Amino acid sequence: MRVVQEINNTLHKLMSEYKDLIVIGEDILDPYGGAFKATKGLSTNHPKRVITTPISEESLIGFASGLAMQKKPVIAEIMFGDFLGLAFDQIINHISKFIWIFNDVRMPLIIRTPMGGGRGYGSTHSQSIEKHFCGIAGLNVAAIDQYMDIEKTYFNFIKSEKPTLLIENKILYGREMKKNFKFQKHDKPDIICITYGGSVEICVNAAKKLLEEEEILVEIFPIRQLSPINGHLIKNLKRKSKKFLFVEEGGGGWGFSEVCSSYLVGGDKIDVEFVTGPNHPIPGSKKWELNVLPNESRVSKTIINLFNK
Repeated sequence: MRVVQEINNTLHKLMSEYKDLIVIGEDILDPYGGAFKATKGLSTNHPKRVITTPISEESLIGFASGLAMQKKPVIAEIMFGDFLGLAFDQIINHISKFIWIFNDVRMPLIIRTPMGGGRGYGSTHSQSIEKHFCGIAGLNVAAIDQYMDIEKTYFNFIKSEKPTLLIENKILYGREMKKNFKFQKHDKPDIICITYGGSVEICVNAAKKLLEEEEILVEIFPIRQLSPINGHLIKNLKRKSKKFLFVEEGGGGWGFSEVCSSYLVGGDKIDVEFVTGPNHPIPGSKKWELNVLPNESRVSKTIINLFNK
């Protein structure tokens, strides 16, 4: 089963279990079923609980937060993660604070959005801007990958009754689910690779190839909860290895790699390297885009260089 089918099935199950759950977004009604078809069939089965909206992300999220404040579970789709900037005020000044401002308010709200590049969609539809939402008190930020239990993740965040931004790297939608995949764990790996989302598969493939061709033991450590992040998990990895690679599509610094590596401060002779997105807009050329985003070649070369230090 492909990742987008798993998400679609999960949304159908949520709609059936939570009879007052509302799904809201742009162009999500059948027969279109959303830009990436994650909401396909929902409006046919639950016509009164699937709401399509005008092109206004700020009003969309404002409306969704109002519904959630009335204790109605809500899943809001932002068509492309790049457009989250248009809803930033609603997120940082409203939904993340209402639980604190009002005594008896819960916020069972998931904002789900496709993020990242790899499809040649150009500079305004291929960014990874989730770092701008991490560190906001009261807001969960999580990222899916094809190796996790996506259904359980959705259900857990709805049950938490806390606002959640759920990042779905769009390159994953066509990938096959690998729920029973077991990440290689080593007692003393040469290098630990910490990553998330769409970069997890890239790192897994690079690690397999390097084990076969270079006999380098690379352990992949996927992060699913980006914010608030569990820094203790990263700190504890210092007991296993002294060399770390951080991989993310985001670029420009002040992001995932910097936050994760900060938890290694104080370790004896810790070496770190980074593979990130570019420090400039995503190119319109797909070939160029794939070269500047994390890929197996860049990850492998960086691991070899780190190993040989």
